[in-house]
Amino acid sequence: MPLVLRRRLRPRSVLPGFGPALGFTLFYFGIIILIPLIALVLRAAGVGPAGFWAIASDPRVLAALRTSFVTALVAAAVNVLFGTLIAWILVRYRFPGRRIADAIVDLPFALPTAVAGIALTAIYAPNGIIGQLVAPLGWRIAYTPVGIIIAMIFIGLPFVVRTVQPILEEAGADVEEAAATLGADRLQTVSRVLLPGLLPAILTGFALAFARAVGEYGSIIFIAGNIPFVSEIAPLLIVIRLEEYNYAGAAVIATIMLSISFVLLFVINLIQAWSRGRYGYGR
Repeated sequence: MPLVLRRRLRPRSVLPGFGPALGFTLFYFGIIILIPLIALVLRAAGVGPAGFWAIASDPRVLAALRTSFVTALVAAAVNVLFGTLIAWILVRYRFPGRRIADAIVDLPFALPTAVAGIALTAIYAPNGIIGQLVAPLGWRIAYTPVGIIIAMIFIGLPFVVRTVQPILEEAGADVEEAAATLGADRLQTVSRVLLPGLLPAILTGFALAFARAVGEYGSIIFIAGNIPFVSEIAPLLIVIRLEEYNYAGAAVIATIMLSISFVLLFVINLIQAWSRGRYGYGR
């Protein structure tokens, strides 16, 4: 087929420059993401199967991984509950100081993580504002997994709020009014009308909050106490191995974290895709 005719049969793109844009995107994606991840996996694979298993099965490594992922899952679940509630209040109600409250939600994005960690420690330490109130009861918040969860909630809350908020604004109150007109009560309106439309956004916010919490370092190390087998997180253990010049050990721990995070996020994305197909949203 002549080249001129072939060009005529090829559909024209509304936006020109697809080829160069795609090439730059793939190049940028490879340089920033793929190559570092491949280098990490290759560095971890260099220790061999026996060495990899010896590092991965170390009790301290297993405890740090368990602390990181369990606390991140708990914090992300809490953020889903309260983040959705906050987004609902900011969208559906008008009250004095609403714009200020809306701006405060983004504070964890702008606040340096070390500053957040120091502030949380000052509040929840045994001699802090809240810590000294619960200390007589025998409760400890700082230097325990509870303190880690609080720090993760603080840094992950904006992801849920900012993901759910646009969907609520797009839905509008007329959807609720239509459901009420058809005889639905409040519970039915929330469970059968609003929740199916919010579910993909909620899952996205959960995934983002979880991913941020798993990889967080600066805002956690101050309030965690960094006690092995108690409140030591995996990112801190990676830093410790690097300071010991044990680069292979650090690479293995990082590879394990990468693999577990990828599997969990992949499952969340599958659930999100199922919910979109089930309820017909996001198409």
